[in-house]
Amino acid sequence: MDRINKTLKLFLLFGLIFMLGAFSNRFLADKITADDVRSAAKIFGLEMTPSEIDSLLPGLEDSRNAYLAHRKLTPGNDLGPALWFNPVLPGMNIPSGPDKVNFGKTPKVTLPSNRDDLAWYSVRELAELIKSKQISSLELTRFFLDRLKKYDPTLHCVITLTEALAIEQAQRADAEIKAGKYRGLLHGIPYGAKDLLAAKKYKTTWGSVPYQDQVLDYDATVIKKLEAAGAVLCAKLTMGELAWGDVWFGEMTRNPWDTKSGSSGSSAGSASSVSAGLLPFAIGTETLGSIVSPSTVCGTTGLRPTYGRVSRYGAMALSWSMDKIGPICRTVEDCAIVFQAIQGPDPMDVSLIPAAFQYDANFDPRTMKIGYLKKDFDRRYPFHVQDSIALSKLKEMGFNLVPIELPESPNLSIILNAEAAAAFDELTLSGRDDLMRRQIQNAWPNSFREARFIPAVEYLQANRLRTKLMQDMQKVFEQVDVYINPSWVGRSLNITNHTGHPCVVIPNGFRDGKPTSISFTGKLFEEGKILSLAKAYQEATTHHKQHPKF
Repeated sequence: MDRINKTLKLFLLFGLIFMLGAFSNRFLADKITADDVRSAAKIFGLEMTPSEIDSLLPGLEDSRNAYLAHRKLTPGNDLGPALWFNPVLPGMNIPSGPDKVNFGKTPKVTLPSNRDDLAWYSVRELAELIKSKQISSLELTRFFLDRLKKYDPTLHCVITLTEALAIEQAQRADAEIKAGKYRGLLHGIPYGAKDLLAAKKYKTTWGSVPYQDQVLDYDATVIKKLEAAGAVLCAKLTMGELAWGDVWFGEMTRNPWDTKSGSSGSSAGSASSVSAGLLPFAIGTETLGSIVSPSTVCGTTGLRPTYGRVSRYGAMALSWSMDKIGPICRTVEDCAIVFQAIQGPDPMDVSLIPAAFQYDANFDPRTMKIGYLKKDFDRRYPFHVQDSIALSKLKEMGFNLVPIELPESPNLSIILNAEAAAAFDELTLSGRDDLMRRQIQNAWPNSFREARFIPAVEYLQANRLRTKLMQDMQKVFEQVDVYINPSWVGRSLNITNHTGHPCVVIPNGFRDGKPTSISFTGKLFEEGKILSLAKAYQEATTHHKQHPKF
């Protein structure tokens, strides 16, 4: 083109500044030249005349000076931007009023003759043992602490064992229950938390070499809420370094079904520990698959809640507009129990959206309109057989499955890349990113540097396209209440992590001796409906009752 308009000039200006941010201070001290601008324009797909370049130079110098000044004030990871993502569109109805939760009939549970079998009991079953005083929280806590110590050298799923705190919390739970103060189904139940959640007096390492000695002397809101529910924190669990994969500063977290392979991630230790019966439940997080993927690999049941459901105060920020916190458990019912405890208001997180949690164990999901991604399920992919059997089972159970298609979606990867680079800009600017374990092309250090070449205008344009995608997904959910999708194949996982929709992932069989999974995706803030459908399928099968030999 011969000329560029004012908008494109701004596009270039911000893009150039992003690009220059990747250079050393020595280069930043050099004067910006016309050749620099031409090189930047080539990267961004722009052309301009010599006179236009000449007009840009003074403004670019001023902007660079402003950015250098900003860097002297670079905030910590805990400070988010002034712009907040909201998945709720105009005219959208979300559940309001008080929470309405009914977990149904209390199961009849007795202690197993072989105490090792407690490792495979659900939260609901363990809760009944504690409430009926067949076992104390302290006994149960010591049982799981022993399993963590015994099997962590094989699985590498623990970063910090919080044994002293666990014993203290278990003793408190027993005293309260003895005094008649029963807090609910999580009272006295041991659990673990992904090590991006702050826990007072313990390291919060984010799985990363530069932060492996970091101590945040406060509790994340999720940790506080679980303590208020009476749960017992036994371990800070491994996570892929800065929430990527299953490799952390110590090792690679292993899949209990095949200890030669990784657990996937980034909620690596959360899925691995629950799968191996080292803990009844754990807390994970997802930005772009970090609950769904390790739950699939390890054969656990996971809930990725709606964006804005669970407070992220005290959690490491990777992407302010995509991070979500949810439970990883053995059963769908357990996910509902844990989710009830961790969701809800928190004045420390301005991204939270008020919405009621409505879940009824007696609800008949056959009354819902249920879709499935037929074209995705018809493809040939590794889990095709298991998914086909699952769909047949659902039809056999009386569910009418309606074929639907998801909207076309643009590549929005620059949103996560730009936000993650900003969240960890200190690593890039200081050079401490060189300390991280993974230094390959497809790893954070390179991704952070690459993100410096994302123009600010392109980041905003991607978010505008994201809004269009949200509008298109709203039309999908005018047809159905819930839809079923392959966990890994197709575009659902990527789309819904950008639009903020909730998902439940559950095991649905085995392939070559390793678990497979299927996913249930629902409307914003209607976790209760996808939990009900997933629970109905799960209780009609036995896949979740299979466990590795630990």
